[in-house]
Amino acid sequence: MLADCLHDLAALGPAGLPALVGSLFLAGLAGGLTHCAGMCGPFVLAQAGARADSALSGGSLRRLAGAALLPYHLGRATGYAALGAAAGGFGALLAGLTGMRFVAALLLALAALAMLAQGSARLAALLPRLPKSLLPDFLSRRLGPLLAAPGPWAGFRLGFLLSALPCGLLWAALAGAAASGSALAGALAMAGFATGTVPALLGVALLGQFFRRVAGGRAQALAGRLFMFNGVVLLALALRLAG
Repeated sequence: MLADCLHDLAALGPAGLPALVGSLFLAGLAGGLTHCAGMCGPFVLAQAGARADSALSGGSLRRLAGAALLPYHLGRATGYAALGAAAGGFGALLAGLTGMRFVAALLLALAALAMLAQGSARLAALLPRLPKSLLPDFLSRRLGPLLAAPGPWAGFRLGFLLSALPCGLLWAALAGAAASGSALAGALAMAGFATGTVPALLGVALLGQFFRRVAGGRAQALAGRLFMFNGVVLLALALRLAG
């Protein structure tokens, strides 16, 4: 079984999976500054506000732990890993059924294009636009009760549900995970992506809207460069698989 797992993890080549995980981590880091802080920030601030009274009654360590919202981030990471496992398993199944060795390369090329679009407004204008309403009904009906209950289990479930919130950055990451070669590798790739999104959301929880003002122009410029770098890395992986 261990040999099978190691073989699954090496489907992209000896250094392919570390490169993919690292690239998606940087994508999460960049997206956290430009995208997640705005999209998921309200949910983070709502939780931080709901826990404020109990956190203030403790010491500084308890206040920091309350603002960190660790169960919420663990729920998000679990949800993203599950999506990555599904994407990686589907990609491997598709490649096996079609016998096409270029499936993974094509998926990586699509992920590269999406990452490059995140870093270039001109390229992003050429891609299809997302619908205005990004919150499916089945999610919106469940979020209110979870936001009103500030306990760890509610935070975990909230993070898990919000991992299904559709956005272009998530789809780009899932395209990369689908090219990973297995469900296990896809889960690891998306876990790396989830980890990268945490620092910006921690900043929002600790500093509120002040974080977004401080991390304004310079963060946007840095994030754009990171997205372009991610696109180049993913494209290089695609070319190596196709070669």
